[in-house]
Amino acid sequence: MVIREVNGKFPQIPDDCFVAENATIVGNVTLGAECSIWFNAVVRGDVNYIKVGDRVNIQDGAVIHCTYEKHPTVIGNNVSIGHNAIVHGCTVKDNVLIGMGAIVMDNCVIESNSIIAAGAVVTQNTVVESGAIYAGVPAKKVKNIDESDFAGEIKRISGNYVMYSSWFK
Repeated sequence: MVIREVNGKFPQIPDDCFVAENATIVGNVTLGAECSIWFNAVVRGDVNYIKVGDRVNIQDGAVIHCTYEKHPTVIGNNVSIGHNAIVHGCTVKDNVLIGMGAIVMDNCVIESNSIIAAGAVVTQNTVVESGAIYAGVPAKKVKNIDESDFAGEIKRISGNYVMYSSWFK
């Protein structure tokens, strides 16, 4: 794994997190408890800060970055960021699933209890409604979901990733 200081800022990673041996975390990055950063993932806090909540899994090949002097990236609790997703200079609130290969652009807000479908592109300045699924290019709301059922499901998924990461420690 590459964990590297940039401009005097060193990543803050609690002991209970899992970071795969070929993941990269650099600069002004703060991870919460029980996070996992999977194989080939990059979390790059070199041009702004990245703050990640508890029980967040950043899956294989995902890239988390921010926007120079404009937009940090802030990720809430119980968030799953799918394989090869890109999350850039935005806010992702609690209990969110970002599907495989999805892209979330600058200054977006992904409200709690929502899903970004696999392959979706959430364009700059979009606000994703709580309790909704967004899909397509550009991403649009496709349906509402039952927030009470979904919140439990997304917590189950993030909990599973805590379990999976224990297999590698």
